[in-house]
Amino acid sequence: MSMEASASALVRSNQEPSASVNIRGLNKSFDKHPVLRDLDWSIPSGRVVGLLGRNGAGKTTLLRCMVGLSPIDDGHVDIFGQSMAEPGGERLQRIGFVPQNFELFPWMKVRNFLDFTAAFYPHWDHAFAERLLTDWEINARQKIGELSQGQRQKLAIVRALAPDPDLLLLDEPVASLDPQARRAFMAELMQRVKRPGKTVVFSTHITADLERAGADIALLKDGRIVLESTQAMLHQRIRLARLTRDAGWPTTPELAGLVRATTNGSELRLIVDGTQDADLQALADREQAELAIEPLPLEDLFVELA
Repeated sequence: MSMEASASALVRSNQEPSASVNIRGLNKSFDKHPVLRDLDWSIPSGRVVGLLGRNGAGKTTLLRCMVGLSPIDDGHVDIFGQSMAEPGGERLQRIGFVPQNFELFPWMKVRNFLDFTAAFYPHWDHAFAERLLTDWEINARQKIGELSQGQRQKLAIVRALAPDPDLLLLDEPVASLDPQARRAFMAELMQRVKRPGKTVVFSTHITADLERAGADIALLKDGRIVLESTQAMLHQRIRLARLTRDAGWPTTPELAGLVRATTNGSELRLIVDGTQDADLQALADREQAELAIEPLPLEDLFVELA
């Protein structure tokens, strides 16, 4: 079975009744260029999901369609069992969204902006918002347009977390933050979402943050979700096998599940998908080579999958 076919086998095909998000047949194009193609996706409540995909795969478009900021061409997006095509202020109060770039209301002061936003959310946590402003050194009396890019991103995170949402959609939320600020954000995020029923969709290229959060993985490719998996399952499936022998490797031996092979002198490196340890050991014995099997970091897994 090919790697992509194996990945596709993990896609959930049945709607889950406890899902926070149900997407069916979603299509979205820009200037007649398809970005999302008949996309199906269900996200159960209480999950943290890392949305991965190459640049231009449509991750931002998908998140904007989910939150209702980008109209869809065809299909259905249901949040908490209700269509996003229907008006629903109460449902929107349960959703938090952090865009890739926060450029709204540059003339407003931070304090005025948060007070204005809080009026729309009955569960706004004022004490939590104030603590984050202090901890993250955001001047409440400063105009938003005067903040640095990193401070504006922090403000967007405060705005999204303070209403205590049941569904949190994050589009590259930490791209503008330094490592210390990223760690602080991840700590706050995990504290807020570890309670039952909280769901997070986290689009990022910083795979270390997804590893730290223990997030499930969803891969967007060719306009569809082609893979859904826990990290543990991915690490069990896709691994690195090193075979070493003095004679070197003038040719690559055949092996079921082989994704990619590279040689470096006496070492043959095999990226394998679903290949059993016994099959790898049999290959090593046949080729009179020493065998070492290693897990791949999530970043390397993403490179191989995408």
